[in-house]
Amino acid sequence: MSRPLEAAVAGLGGGLAIATLSTLSDVTAVPLLLAPFGASCVLVFGVPGSPFAHPRNVIGGYLVSATTGLAAVALLGGGVAGLAVGVGLAIMAMMLTGTIHPPAGAVPIVVALTQPGLSFLVAPVAAGAVLIVLIGVLYRKVATAPAFHRIRRSAAQDREDAPR
Repeated sequence: MSRPLEAAVAGLGGGLAIATLSTLSDVTAVPLLLAPFGASCVLVFGVPGSPFAHPRNVIGGYLVSATTGLAAVALLGGGVAGLAVGVGLAIMAMMLTGTIHPPAGAVPIVVALTQPGLSFLVAPVAAGAVLIVLIGVLYRKVATAPAFHRIRRSAAQDREDAPR
């Protein structure tokens, strides 16, 4: 696949994932969006082979980071100490559990700034992360299907056959 086509496919997938989360949030009145989910889409759709884009890392990284953020803010408040300890613990916990997902490292900051309740772990964190992974898996199945490959090969052949 050409680099521009690969970038377009990745961008379309990431946009589709965020649009789906946003629409589901509106329809269900359940919060499903976090700012770091945009960065997760870069990994899941742009570099799906990266260890940081694996389902265990995406979902586990978010759950671990949200948990450490909630604990740090509960104990230390939403100031500098809660922010710093939350992020530091998130990094340590993701490393120790084998669930490193860099965008999830921002979740303790979100927690400190918004001070949500424990339900934050379910929605938007777990639900949003699971949906991004599911959309990514389904999207890759479609984007790598034989029919899609024929379309890509046809477009590539058309470029090769074009007069120069």
